[in-house]
Amino acid sequence: MRIATWNVNGIRAALRKGFESYVERVSPDVLLLQEVRALPEQIPEHARDPEGWQTLWHPAQKKGYSGTAIRSRHDTLKEEARGIGEDDHEGRVIVARAGKLRVVSVYLPSGSSSEDRQAIKDQWLPAFRDWAQPLLRSRIPTVLGGDFNIAHTERDIFYAKSNQKTSGFLPHEREWMGDMIDQGWRDIVRDKYGDIDGPYSWWSNRGQARAKDRGWRIDYLLLNKAAHNTLKDCHIDRQSGLEVSDHAMVVADLDL
Repeated sequence: MRIATWNVNGIRAALRKGFESYVERVSPDVLLLQEVRALPEQIPEHARDPEGWQTLWHPAQKKGYSGTAIRSRHDTLKEEARGIGEDDHEGRVIVARAGKLRVVSVYLPSGSSSEDRQAIKDQWLPAFRDWAQPLLRSRIPTVLGGDFNIAHTERDIFYAKSNQKTSGFLPHEREWMGDMIDQGWRDIVRDKYGDIDGPYSWWSNRGQARAKDRGWRIDYLLLNKAAHNTLKDCHIDRQSGLEVSDHAMVVADLDL
């Protein structure tokens, strides 16, 4: 089973830029989407419920903002939860079962726009960590996938020194990500690639950042023990959606 996560930076724009062809090339069985920025009724019917797929949508109440979704080729996709026990009016978390696998599409807040948004992010982080604890301990293979808006270490951001005080690379955010991993969530991309710079999953649209591969790794697939026991391989598909999104897909193959 192939699992992929992708921040599409607006599903309606992504569809116009070739979203479906990139999905077909990577060919995931389950696709976790973030920043869909649309209500289901705003999406063309052929894309809202494409043939051969089941799709669960968790849009933000505010039109054109945030939102998550889960697509699956599995015929028993079943929604389990939305949000983390609070009013998730920004559509940041959706949980579903796809056969034997539990998947969570995650779009944690960014704090880059203002101090108020950073405060909201800082509230989310401990709440999300505590909410995810039962999933970590579950015997059901579970994948947390999405845009966490945090680069964990200096290996996960090209300009580490100049971003020490930037949201997404603040000390307490990096510590939070370290806590998640210390608790038992497996950061499978870092496990595979080891102590190297990157691979990155997001690039600024300025300064030819993507062409020069000067990015951030803020998109993750985190696996609990039951899921990790089934892991075959993983990678960041850097070529996916070069024209579609400023993020790349993160892909994992599981023996399920």
